[in-house]
Amino acid sequence: MPRTVVVLNGPNLNLLGEREPEIYGHETLADVVVLCERAAGAHGLQLDARQSNHEGVLIDWVQEVRATAYGLVINAGGLTHTSVALRDALAAVRCPKVEVHVSDIHRREPFRSHSYLTDVCDHVIIGRGVAGYVEAVDWLAARA
Repeated sequence: MPRTVVVLNGPNLNLLGEREPEIYGHETLADVVVLCERAAGAHGLQLDARQSNHEGVLIDWVQEVRATAYGLVINAGGLTHTSVALRDALAAVRCPKVEVHVSDIHRREPFRSHSYLTDVCDHVIIGRGVAGYVEAVDWLAARA
């Protein structure tokens, strides 16, 4: 059975490279997927990358992979600061989980400082740009 790292991206992350590049950079979500595929492959892992603008879809995906994924990387976008339901779904995931944010959420608007996900994730990477995704895959691979 292949060891699969699942990378889930939430609302508006499909606009990476277009939306507020001064905050999020110029790399696209497609660039993120390529970086993650390379990182996963270097560790002998498979990658399953998905993005949705819909909270319920993200929750369904978390539930779908909760017992089969080797590791989970999640950038929930704005749902980080609002979704108790997504937090509760993540709490049921058995594998290691990494919360990723491209920007430094603690140096932005005050409402972005609180994450509902941090306490149910095993590791958090904030403000490292898209390189944070690679760091997350590497961190998960080190758990082998």
